Amino acid sequence: MTKIRRRLVSTAAIAAAVTLTACSSGGATGTGDVSFGTEVSGTLNAWGFENADDVGTSRLEYAADRFEGLEIEIDQTAFDAQKFTTRVAGGTVPDVVQMDRRFVATYASQGLIVPLDECFSSHDVDPTSAYYEAVLADVTYEDAVWGVPQFYQPPAIIVNNRVLDAAGVSPEEIDTSKPDVLLGAIEKMYQEEGGNPSVLGFDPVASGQASLWVLGAGGQLIADGEPTLDDPANEAGLELLKRITDAQGGYAKVKSFTDSFDTFGENNQFVADQVGAQVDAQWFVNVLSPYVDAVDISAVPFRGPDGEPFAVAGGQAFVIPAGAKNPDAACAWALELTSQEAWEAAGSARAATLEETPGAINAGLFTASPAADQSIREEYVGDSGDAGFDQTISTYYDAVANGVTFGASPAGQQIETELNNAVQSVLLGDKTPEDALADAQAAAMRAYEQADG
Repeated sequence: MTKIRRRLVSTAAIAAAVTLTACSSGGATGTGDVSFGTEVSGTLNAWGFENADDVGTSRLEYAADRFEGLEIEIDQTAFDAQKFTTRVAGGTVPDVVQMDRRFVATYASQGLIVPLDECFSSHDVDPTSAYYEAVLADVTYEDAVWGVPQFYQPPAIIVNNRVLDAAGVSPEEIDTSKPDVLLGAIEKMYQEEGGNPSVLGFDPVASGQASLWVLGAGGQLIADGEPTLDDPANEAGLELLKRITDAQGGYAKVKSFTDSFDTFGENNQFVADQVGAQVDAQWFVNVLSPYVDAVDISAVPFRGPDGEPFAVAGGQAFVIPAGAKNPDAACAWALELTSQEAWEAAGSARAATLEETPGAINAGLFTASPAADQSIREEYVGDSGDAGFDQTISTYYDAVANGVTFGASPAGQQIETELNNAVQSVLLGDKTPEDALADAQAAAMRAYEQADG
């Protein structure tokens, strides 16, 4: 018996899911009696781990060692919604699939994946204590848990101290809860040449962090599974984004400038002093660490209207499709891959990789598990010798505790897409925030009604 120890869509795809559901058990509530055994054997077919790095391969190796009698076959390609529904229709569904958490409620509502509450309980795992609350909420729909969460990449604001110092700006002025103070700091730092930006005071990464700006300003995107994009409270985040981009030449010029950044290279925006501050997910600290001698950074949290740190949870999860041939192995494997022991193996592998890179800084791993994060931090994240990097890393660790869920909805991916469309139309001046959000809501509701049957 295996006991796992824890210390711790496109519209076409939705339409395909609706068609398939006509022959299924009838939606989320129809699969609530799924049970899982703990005897693991046979063959496990998995789909995930595209371009796995040392963190991924070390966890795969750990799990493989735990299940010596299990033959594991993995399709290591990127998740594709249409491919998934096609596989379900053809009866060739894998036993376990790795996907973005935005998809989970979509497939749960259609009965295309099974609830995992019994999976957790059969292996003595309490998800409410094993995962961050916001992360667990991402995969909770109609009072059931439908996914095994993996990573949690919190956002924060990385500050370029050289640009701030040159403009006489303090990090405390990079405060999203005080728009007038923030705009004043941006105007001091912003520079242009020939009518185009040459230094951005603040890159809000509007196209990639739209939900952060809307939810962080007091908005709401989903309520009880339904989209709420036209909630008037959502307008504040869009209005602030427009003020930020208008103060720096307008969205078109800002986007053109940021697209030119050597983001992953030796002349990235912090080396080249092209930004004073930028919203970034935690993984970007790892991108900057090889250039520690060429940058001068620190970080401040993204702050909500109350001035408190704020983050939005996001990441991937493992799900088990309805019709999986080996659900017992799928459950055990997914839990083993996300156990504290697996994450500690990943932490060790990452530390070994960094030891081979002169000057590299260990920024830790940010998982869905607070216990694993703390264990890896205590073991591998210490004094790097660069106070700015250490403070930046600490800011991200503080951020994970302040996360909120994007929300779980059968139209989760479509809601995110329509939100991004609304942001772009507002920033380009094509629509007012009210009109843009109303149009986004109409499109998201169509997707919701279709997905929810």
